[in-house]
Amino acid sequence: MTEKKSGFVSIIGHPNVGKSTLVNAFLGQKIAAVTPKAQTTRRRQLGILTTAEYQLVFLDTPGIHAPHHKLGDFLNQEAEEAMHDVDVILWLVDASDGPTEDDQRIAATLAQMKKRAPLVVALNKIDLISPDKIPAKLAEYAELVKNAEFYALSASRGEGRNELLELLVAKMPLREPEFDEDQVTDYYEREIAAELVREACLIHLRNEVPHGVNVRIDEFVERGDKGAHIVATVFVERDSQKGIMIGEAGSMLKKIGITARQEIESMSGRKVFLELRVKVEKDWRDDEAALRRFGYKIEPKKKK
Repeated sequence: MTEKKSGFVSIIGHPNVGKSTLVNAFLGQKIAAVTPKAQTTRRRQLGILTTAEYQLVFLDTPGIHAPHHKLGDFLNQEAEEAMHDVDVILWLVDASDGPTEDDQRIAATLAQMKKRAPLVVALNKIDLISPDKIPAKLAEYAELVKNAEFYALSASRGEGRNELLELLVAKMPLREPEFDEDQVTDYYEREIAAELVREACLIHLRNEVPHGVNVRIDEFVERGDKGAHIVATVFVERDSQKGIMIGEAGSMLKKIGITARQEIESMSGRKVFLELRVKVEKDWRDDEAALRRFGYKIEPKKKK
């Protein structure tokens, strides 16, 4: 494999700032769940963009926030660990809301790092503010961090997105790419399916339910021309949430299933039969044993 501009970009920021939206837009396809609700992303996911000239590997990370349970600790650790051993840190901030306490938390973490990759601070959602306010917003973030480059864009609408991509490519060293040119993520299809089911829950459910949802894929069976048969269990934390999840005569679960199935079919390019079940795992977000069963594990922190 010949050398080209290649490297890793860690995308960090507080919840709901547009990290997954940006990764999906860079790749030109959906690999990460995106909703208007905070903390949609729960694990680091790679988005791999390969052209004849370069390979950029984006680390889409959970939003850094003040944790209220053990799952929150895990999410913060996932994001903070992703700042190490990369070529560029891309800190995405919200033009319409900031700097926030979570931004202050991120700035403090960056300041404590003894060895830090080059930092780019990207002001996202500029379509939500008037253009004359952009310089002042950038100046506010310039007061939080040193030795950073600043940029403004709209990840969803596209303004400034290609220019930011060119900036990131320019910062990459020449080396052999880490991944094959046809690979776009490190997630298996069943893992993406689980995230898309959870995304559908976040879209349709009320505020008191979504963050207590976890999805496990129990069966993922290929059936040739008939597509794939997927059975998933949706876990909630309380019996009352289970009732809301299912809805009257199963109406809510049906809505969630239709939305998730359509997204999985769009992602996979084939027909999907999706069966959803609902179970209660009491207060699982603060239960270390339950978190381990669901694949969340808090490791000792790296030294900065």
